[in-house]
Amino acid sequence: MITLKNISKQFGKLKVLDNVSTSCDKSECIALIGPNGSGKTTLIKSILGMVIPDSGTITFNGKDISNNYQYRDEIGYMPQIGRYPDNMTIGQVLGMMKDIRGKSGELDEDLIKAFSVNNLLNKRMRTLSGGTIQKVSAALAFLFKPSVLILDEPTAGLDPVASELFKEKIIAEKDKGKLVLITSHILSDLDDLVTRIIYMQDGKLVFHKSIEELRKDTGEERLVKSIAQVMVSNYE
Repeated sequence: MITLKNISKQFGKLKVLDNVSTSCDKSECIALIGPNGSGKTTLIKSILGMVIPDSGTITFNGKDISNNYQYRDEIGYMPQIGRYPDNMTIGQVLGMMKDIRGKSGELDEDLIKAFSVNNLLNKRMRTLSGGTIQKVSAALAFLFKPSVLILDEPTAGLDPVASELFKEKIIAEKDKGKLVLITSHILSDLDDLVTRIIYMQDGKLVFHKSIEELRKDTGEERLVKSIAQVMVSNYE
């Protein structure tokens, strides 16, 4: 579904992506993890077309994304920190996004209802807590029924009940055949979600493994302990 081949990117003297190659397929929930500065955000922005790699190719459903913005219609993106016009209400933001996307047909409003966002439509964005802004961002990511979901630190700021509702929604969408890419520093949140792990360090892809392979290699059942073992071994 998404294939990266020999992706490299440099900002000044800093090489943030170093010859990264991998592929991500439908019906998978893949965690993209690694230390701060490992290249995760740049990789996501490259997939979204927000960063242009210095070399390499990215294909979406077999088509090169270079000079092709239509593929973004198939992606729902939830940023780590959602930024919206302060004076707009939640209802106005939702309406604006519907106008921008211009998609006809049924929308996915599951999270709007689950998070009770529909009861807050007249609230202005500047008055919202960080957790409520996260709920709006989550609802927008799923709203247009994309085939790919890219979620950057999705549970950060969510209360425990909202976090569980969100994880159930992610699993349900993966089971429908969608590709879900998640970055998170809260590894305990990923245990029940992810099917595969992409681990990055210093701009390089260290491994891309299934959860079963990672558990077998490390002898650990819990993801947080498996990754901790990998990080220690890479720093030795």
